[in-house]
Amino acid sequence: QVLDTKDLQVFKVTVNGQDAKFVFGEKHSFKGTPLEITLPFELRRGQEAIVEISFESSPKSTALQWFTPEQTSGKKHPFLFSQCQVEWI
Repeated sequence: QVLDTKDLQVFKVTVNGQDAKFVFGEKHSFKGTPLEITLPFELRRGQEAIVEISFESSPKSTALQWFTPEQTSGKKHPFLFSQCQVEWI
């Protein structure tokens, strides 16, 4: 499984609670860096997989944006979202 990243530091990845191996691919000047995750088990058709990524962003992480707790409907927790779109070159 490959995800797009930009200027993130990834500490840990789990899939359904199991540690997963991950590596970063080659950094691209404006696209960012692919994060390749190896599932710790074979995924069966229709099986649910919950991927959790422990990471730290930076001011350069322009693809990620945060809402403060006050900006969310529940007003209790911050909210992270991405505006990333597919680019065809």
